Amino acid sequence: MTDGLPEMTSLERTALYKSLGNPLRRRILEYLGRHGEANSTVLARELGESSGTTSYHLRRLADQRLIEEIPEKSGGRERWWRALPFRHTTPDPAAMAPDEYAAAARLAHLKIEFDTALYHRAHQQYRGPDGWAQVQRHGTWMTREELLSFTRDYRALLDRYGHPREEAPEGARPMLMRYYAVPEPADERSGEPAGS
Repeated sequence: MTDGLPEMTSLERTALYKSLGNPLRRRILEYLGRHGEANSTVLARELGESSGTTSYHLRRLADQRLIEEIPEKSGGRERWWRALPFRHTTPDPAAMAPDEYAAAARLAHLKIEFDTALYHRAHQQYRGPDGWAQVQRHGTWMTREELLSFTRDYRALLDRYGHPREEAPEGARPMLMRYYAVPEPADERSGEPAGS
């Protein structure tokens, strides 16, 4: 599901995963996320690409509703862009069409590489419980329903304490946060999943 947007079709999700897996489009989205806005000329200079190339990718990102034009700043051929709020939950892989699954898998591998580097960085930058970098690992027992409730509450906490870039208070920094929950392997004695 895509929060705040109509349900996506398999073809739309496939296009989304391919787009998010494109290295230049990811860099454009990261730049807009950090700086708020840019035009193709600014992006070309900052990312080491031609303005024609960045302009093309900006239009494709806009087609997918990941960014939007800023009408009050745009004029003539100069178009300014900003990122749109976006959340997407990948559906069950068993329900995906083969092309969608392949695109989602390629994107997942890119995310794993990024997240692994992020994990190492968090450990390197950890300066104790009062620092900017925080690393936590926990284990507990939950039912599936409790896990799903916890996940919803986690997301609500992010909404409660986080801010869109344009509303962030002074001193706020962009934070990269990840949440994983994985059950232990099946209990070898009973053959049942641990905690079921």
